[in-house]
Amino acid sequence: MASGRIPQDFIDDLLLRVDIVEVINARVPLKKKGKDYAACCPFHNEKSASFYVRQDQQYYNCFGCEAGGSALSFLMEYEHLDYVEAIESLADSLGIQVPREKGVKGPSQEQQKRTKDLFNLMDEANDFYQIQLKASSKAIDYLKGRELSGDISKRFNIGYAPDGFNHFYQPFLKQYSEQQLVDSGLVIRKDEDPKNSKVYDRYRDRIMFPIRNRKGQVIGFGGRVLSKDTHQAKYINSPETTLFHKGSELYGLYEARKFTQKLERIVVVEGYMDVIALAQFDVSYAVATLGTATTPTHIKQLFRAVPEVIFCFDGDRAGREAAWRALNNALPEIQDGKEIRFLFLPDGEDPDTQIRKIGKTQFEESFTDDALSLTDYFVETLHQQNNISSGEGKARFHEDAIKYLKNIPDTFIKDQLVSRLSALIGVNTRAFLKGATQKEISNRTAQNTSRIGNREVRHTPIRYAISLLLSNPDLVKFVDNIEPIALSHLPGSDLLATLIEAIQEKPQTNAAVLMERWKNTEYEAPLIQLMKWQPETEDSEVLANEFKDCIKYIHKRTNEQNVESLIHKERTDGLSEQERKQLVFLLQQK
Repeated sequence: MASGRIPQDFIDDLLLRVDIVEVINARVPLKKKGKDYAACCPFHNEKSASFYVRQDQQYYNCFGCEAGGSALSFLMEYEHLDYVEAIESLADSLGIQVPREKGVKGPSQEQQKRTKDLFNLMDEANDFYQIQLKASSKAIDYLKGRELSGDISKRFNIGYAPDGFNHFYQPFLKQYSEQQLVDSGLVIRKDEDPKNSKVYDRYRDRIMFPIRNRKGQVIGFGGRVLSKDTHQAKYINSPETTLFHKGSELYGLYEARKFTQKLERIVVVEGYMDVIALAQFDVSYAVATLGTATTPTHIKQLFRAVPEVIFCFDGDRAGREAAWRALNNALPEIQDGKEIRFLFLPDGEDPDTQIRKIGKTQFEESFTDDALSLTDYFVETLHQQNNISSGEGKARFHEDAIKYLKNIPDTFIKDQLVSRLSALIGVNTRAFLKGATQKEISNRTAQNTSRIGNREVRHTPIRYAISLLLSNPDLVKFVDNIEPIALSHLPGSDLLATLIEAIQEKPQTNAAVLMERWKNTEYEAPLIQLMKWQPETEDSEVLANEFKDCIKYIHKRTNEQNVESLIHKERTDGLSEQERKQLVFLLQQK
């Protein structure tokens, strides 16, 4: 793959050239329905079509599972591609080359060769450990004792590292340098001084679990000790290397994608054996973090792969602490249309033992019957941490809630949390949010609905203006002066101003291009919600008048804000001559 960043202009032009109907219809048969196209959603099970593709906007959305996006988003979701891979796939379908920006320095040829050699080394190490497993009756007996089949062991390439300090190091030294072996993380150099250094195998007498990246390349290993020596760590993972970064990788994600026919949810568990045991019972969509808490990077990866993530932890104190850490790291990544749930197993059980006890069907039923939604778990835990029977307890509860809420993007999930938390301590949402800044807490009124509706959009002129622009970017021609919008302190004005600027810079644009511009930013979630709303009329004159009314309202409110600010200053500090003239002018505009 060529190095360097892909220019944004190329991505914009690519989305303008591609036809989303052709892209999706080649994978999911579409039927014409009015001016749009429809199908049963490929991302969740349904009997009637709720998946719509809008050719004029080059955008799709599902009213059932909330999926939505551009042709790029569809390829990422449907074919489990990352962003760059989706761009390359679209470009390839049009027969064009993906350029890279000049001046963005990629890895040198020497660095690329070192990386390639490391991948080869890890691949050969994987083969070595599997061969060693076949020769070790102790390792085989352990796996049999854990009731793992030969087929499942083969699927995950389980191996064995022999007991001893040089079983791996010595034979591999014939083909690789000592430094390469150290760089792989598979051997340890005790002293950096070459004259005094002692080099030996990192993994000794351990069951070996290869860790793969999204392409299936081995990037690291986990090792489970077989010795009963209590001084040794039960599990050890590869150290941070050029290939392996534990905060970014998930064990089993490659296998989940490969062996799950329709990947719709992912279950996050705590260990290698849990992932493998679940897969043996045909729950092939489990993954595990690698000796670290679930990170925001993990959450992003999971949300790119599936709409539903279930954290499955032991019900003991350690499991609940791990779940709360996972929730905290998930808060900044929350998206409407993406669901997180928490399942706590009975005391003394882990996923491995539980599925063997109750079977696949009952285990999967517990995802809906027993798992807590993120909002339920958040409210329940915060309530348990604070005694709200007194005024002081309610104040502490409120303070804690605000601390967490400021990390959540502006979403309907956040609105629902604000509504529930404020009701719990007997105050309205306005009082609950009092004292928090606009950037910290959503200023939108809490809603009981999960999707944005026409009436709701119309109640907020800024939202309505954004929706109209997404539907018809040509309306930007009615904005004579963006400054009053940009300087307004009205909720959402910054997003509207940014959207207007983007359209003015590239007039021949569409909703898909605009949405991709703000992918993985603070603007993505509100834009997705507003994108789902469609005008009730196609009359361009009516839409133009409604858009102009929205702009007039914003100008009027901005003037009122400025008047209030100047009057307040006049009463406290006094006004300069220029400020007094400005106040007179603004009052005349009213």
